[in-house]
Amino acid sequence: MIGQDNIRTNKFGFDVDLHGKVFSISSLLILFFVIITLALPEQMGPIFNGARSFLTDNLSWLFLFAANVFVLVSVGLIFTPLGKVRIGGMHAKPDFSYAGWFAMLFAAGMGIGLMFYGVSEPITHFGTSLAGDSWAPLGGAAGNDAASQSLAMAATIFHWGLHPWGIYAVVALSLALFSFNKGLPLTMRSIFYPILGERIWGWPGHIIDILAVFATLFGLATSLGLGASQAAAGLHYLFDVPNTNVTMVLLIIGITLVALGSVMLGVDKGVQRLSQINMALAFILLVFVIFVGPTLLLATGFVENIVSYLKYLPALSNPFGREDTNFVHGWTAFYWAWWISWSPFVGMFIARVSRGRTVREFLIAVLLVPTLVSVIWMTAFGDTAIHQLVGDGFQGVKDAALELQLFTMLGQLPLTAITSFLGIVLVMVFFITSSDSGSLVIDSITAGGKVDAPKPQRVFWALIEGAIAIALLLGGGLTALQAAVITTGLPFTIVLLAACYAIIQGLRSEPRT
Repeated sequence: MIGQDNIRTNKFGFDVDLHGKVFSISSLLILFFVIITLALPEQMGPIFNGARSFLTDNLSWLFLFAANVFVLVSVGLIFTPLGKVRIGGMHAKPDFSYAGWFAMLFAAGMGIGLMFYGVSEPITHFGTSLAGDSWAPLGGAAGNDAASQSLAMAATIFHWGLHPWGIYAVVALSLALFSFNKGLPLTMRSIFYPILGERIWGWPGHIIDILAVFATLFGLATSLGLGASQAAAGLHYLFDVPNTNVTMVLLIIGITLVALGSVMLGVDKGVQRLSQINMALAFILLVFVIFVGPTLLLATGFVENIVSYLKYLPALSNPFGREDTNFVHGWTAFYWAWWISWSPFVGMFIARVSRGRTVREFLIAVLLVPTLVSVIWMTAFGDTAIHQLVGDGFQGVKDAALELQLFTMLGQLPLTAITSFLGIVLVMVFFITSSDSGSLVIDSITAGGKVDAPKPQRVFWALIEGAIAIALLLGGGLTALQAAVITTGLPFTIVLLAACYAIIQGLRSEPRT
């Protein structure tokens, strides 16, 4: 039963309803990590760097192989009779409209990443491909502008298209199935009932949920750290605010406090409204860049980029015998670990808002809608930045720091101050939606699957997310963020591969509409 092993008390004036073992082990280990990292930042930096290098150098193939499996399982289920199963039972009705559902899917899953990498990744891949250096995807296309642009956009879409959403889809569908159709708690352990049976209520289940908490928190912290660094860079660019660790820490603290208000309001009033605001602001910025930038080039580029993506997809997704090892280790392995770390958070959130959809409807929406939006976004921002470099000879974006490249690109378009400020606001709102969505999900895991646990518990996890982001930024910056997400993503990759078997077994016993 949901919350069957929970501790319920009101000892300190706060209502508490939590799973004692999962909550205590998760929170104590994470608090220990935060304290050590803040106390010994100089010693922790090399440790983070060494961990990242070891894992990406030796196990990047596992991340690539697993991501391919998740995509194949998701696509395969669309075309089987199992796609007719309805989440929540044959007579379940959707809780949200398509507009609200799509907004929450997209805001939860991609948010800050699109803002941070929308310009920087295409322009970086273009530069390495054109130079033919060791960081180029598939070895690059030295000296060939057109081929380098095609390869750069294909590699970017590869990282933001079907593969991340295949990861999310597997987790979300399995959680929704075992919770809404089988009546099990909305926690990661429930997915493994076909494999572990009643043992999911013991230590095997506790370990799965604890791993999910670690993966979610460090995946979120990576995004929050990237968002804080970009917001700080934008404020420095616009208002000459010092771009220092102090600024980033103050941003994380301020936005975390704002996120607490949304957490207290819950999914319907808080997260859904913020997600819709997010989508509206992102749409305004996207339309502006399309119509003020090289519009015709972007219109033709959209189709060309999809063709390039499909052309290079087999080679980019190949996990074995790669010669472009820097690209695989530094980009793809990090991304896949990041998406896998995010998957308990995004998957559980998507599951909570997807009751009433058929499996086929769910998978088509989760795979294709965000992928198409990502292609449009990356085409608009990436191709505009490349055009500024190749067509106009503007070197500013290429030479700027990663977190400044978006604002440098917008600086070459009209209404720079307004669009750059809008970009900062978007980063902050994405920050808030990620934080409060993550708090709701982690609270559910540590409360034995309860989705209506006491609000002070959600506040606790929102504060912990901010603390981890601060600790990682001070303990090693971007390298520490990458190391943390890869380290926590690795064991969870094994968990999700097992989940693929469990989900097929669970669907086979369900009635079909």
